[in-house]
Amino acid sequence: METERLIMRRWRESDREPFAALNADPRVMEHFPAPMTRAESDALVDRIEQRFDEHGYGLWALEVRETGEFIGFAGLALQTFEAPFTPAVEVGWRLARSAWGHGYATEAGRRALAHGFGEAGLEEIVSITAVLNVRSQAVMRRLGMTRDPADDFDHIMIPEGHPLRPHVLYRISAAGVVRPTP
Repeated sequence: METERLIMRRWRESDREPFAALNADPRVMEHFPAPMTRAESDALVDRIEQRFDEHGYGLWALEVRETGEFIGFAGLALQTFEAPFTPAVEVGWRLARSAWGHGYATEAGRRALAHGFGEAGLEEIVSITAVLNVRSQAVMRRLGMTRDPADDFDHIMIPEGHPLRPHVLYRISAAGVVRPTP
């Protein structure tokens, strides 16, 4: 899949090293419990690829069209952890710091939503993040997603008392998405 500035594609072996560097960056991972080791990062790539095979969608590797640079991922992921809104398909992203502030997460998120509501035939897509992650919440709003504070929750996979445990939930329905032109 492509956007104006990005190529959204399946993962390559050559993506693993820059993805591991991104996942080891404390600033990139500040809204996750901890940075990832190389082994954890590689295992995540393996799970992402497996989910493409299972669901027909996933977290696409992002490449800047003009330069070919790998900058992270964006796409759709089935969430099944215990929460009032699961199972649900989530739109998400993770970008290298060098890619922040260029609108790439919003651009790729729009394309992922269009795929979800088009080819994948989904009726609703959610997005979640820690309450403290205001940058991702801004992307969710730019994607046209809305938040009802009554849907906010404590993420069960983060220990009680941890500052990242409180999470927000944003939603968008198939009727609410603005579809980009192909």
